[in-house]
Amino acid sequence: MPFNDQKIIPAARTIKQFDKVVKSEFEYIVLLEVHLSHLRALKQEAERHGKKLIIHADLIHGLKTDNFAADYLCNDIRPAGIISTRSNMILKAKSRGILAIQRVFLIDTIALEKSYSLLEQTAPDFIELLPGVIPEMIKEVYTHTGIPVITGGLIRTDDQIKQAFDAGAIAITTSNKELWKRFQKVVD
Repeated sequence: MPFNDQKIIPAARTIKQFDKVVKSEFEYIVLLEVHLSHLRALKQEAERHGKKLIIHADLIHGLKTDNFAADYLCNDIRPAGIISTRSNMILKAKSRGILAIQRVFLIDTIALEKSYSLLEQTAPDFIELLPGVIPEMIKEVYTHTGIPVITGGLIRTDDQIKQAFDAGAIAITTSNKELWKRFQKVVD
């Protein structure tokens, strides 16, 4: 099962949030918006707690999303997964045996068509579809690509979570601490 059947994947935006989530029962954690200089220590802390770290490469402060950055993340940090909108990041992660999660924004039909073309080139392990409050698009994207869909962005209620799963999402990424609390008793 993808993500060992973990349905909610907390996305920590700060080191303080990371410190809380790393002590929870969640196995997979997404890391957002931290400084490049903290990556190695955060990865080690995650491992110390038995967590699998997924790094959102596009949001790491001080890190470009060029090929040197892709090499650094894949060779030196070696997270469990990398999320990115950038094809070079996805291709490098795949080549190094790291979960490759292509982030796709649902802006309009043209953007979706361009994303389909990009997804054919990169063939990521998963698609992270944003915003996650459009359940019919979850089903459409999965049907079109055959790639499992994670969703996130603007999901705030249990009903929205249910709709996303009913539409075929395999997991939800969220920085909403209230959702973490409802789905994991250890996070406070």
